[in-house]
Amino acid sequence: MNLHELSPAAGSNTKAYRKGRGHGSGNGKTAGRGHKGQWARSGGGVRVGFEGGQMPLARRLPKRGFHNIFAKPLEAVNVSALEKFADGAVVNAQALLEKGILSKCQYGVKILGKGEITKKLTVQATAFSASAKEKIEAAGGKAEVI
Repeated sequence: MNLHELSPAAGSNTKAYRKGRGHGSGNGKTAGRGHKGQWARSGGGVRVGFEGGQMPLARRLPKRGFHNIFAKPLEAVNVSALEKFADGAVVNAQALLEKGILSKCQYGVKILGKGEITKKLTVQATAFSASAKEKIEAAGGKAEVI
């Protein structure tokens, strides 16, 4: 097989569909919008979630709890993930990003207590769960809140 013999899979390339270009195109005159009505108009239609005046689902369902729109969500990392670091290393957000444990860290890191840790590490994070702090200190390391 050569480059000039390559072709796309059958049906994967379809011709551009040009609306409103005359009767012969098969999609002229009303251009697939039908006759009159809200959807036929320029800029017509309804907003997202509008149900024709009926009480929308989002307003019919009960609301529970509180959602803080100003909350700064922390990235969660379990102590088991810290085993990737060498004994005596300083673990912070930058180190976690470099090791590939985190892919992004916009507001900070919280260390959670799932798993075990055997290495003596100095862990610098925004927050620690009680069990995580306990496990890090039990292994001989330090949990520093920054």
